[in-house]
Amino acid sequence: MVNTLKKFVLLFFTLTMSFSALAEKVWIDVRTTEEFSADHIKGDANIPLATVNADELAKKYGKDAELVLYCRSGKRAGEAKALLDAAGFTKVSNAGGITDVRKLRQIAEENSSKAQ
Repeated sequence: MVNTLKKFVLLFFTLTMSFSALAEKVWIDVRTTEEFSADHIKGDANIPLATVNADELAKKYGKDAELVLYCRSGKRAGEAKALLDAAGFTKVSNAGGITDVRKLRQIAEENSSKAQ
């Protein structure tokens, strides 16, 4: 019984680690809702810097989730990163501005949402 339990715990731990390694990056645009409405990358979350809440993000994604932040130039993303780093998040990065992110992810502007 004890050996079976040990094997189960080991298997559970291995599967948990495997799934977390496969987890996708969470792309978060920290620009204002107005900026996001005018132009954004489809599928990315919009959490304006003024509303970034570390507790809510921890509940939604976990502190070990790979969060990639960006804004217009990278400044606000840097501020959000500092806030999340201080809250104990372990995999937060600042990808710079939205143009940088499009290049990094090889996303054409046509595949994004831009106000006409």
